[in-house]
Amino acid sequence: MPSWKYSVQGLDPDKTAIASGRDLRIKPKTAREICNHIKGMKLEEAKTFLVDVIDKKQAVPYYRYRGKVPHRKQLSGHDAGRFPEKAAGEILKILDSVEANAEFKGLYADRLKIVHMAAHRGRVIRKFIPRAFGRASPYYKHLTHIEVAVEEF
Repeated sequence: MPSWKYSVQGLDPDKTAIASGRDLRIKPKTAREICNHIKGMKLEEAKTFLVDVIDKKQAVPYYRYRGKVPHRKQLSGHDAGRFPEKAAGEILKILDSVEANAEFKGLYADRLKIVHMAAHRGRVIRKFIPRAFGRASPYYKHLTHIEVAVEEF
């Protein structure tokens, strides 16, 4: 069993709470774009944003991986974006977890701000699909690790 560590250092343990999701079956590229967008938001604001992404009311702006990504009218100040519903749902579960961790430590849930949010590539599960004439083609399942740290302000 691996022992996981966090990439953020120097947090005050009395005013912060952390949570992580390991080996999530979401693409690292979409997770990176969501994490970069909601980093710095208040926790409740980030949760409502992710619910709007799942309902396809608000798009996530794509900054790095935006080749052939269509424009979205919901975005102001940026053009390319998507609605990554599966990744938004998994990240929403992690935000619920970090909120529960903060309440257990005695922090106020309405005064939490996301100070650290990172998506890291996990391992890749390689599978094969049979093709004609005895051949096979690979297809991949990408795993992602996500870390969240919130601080009471």
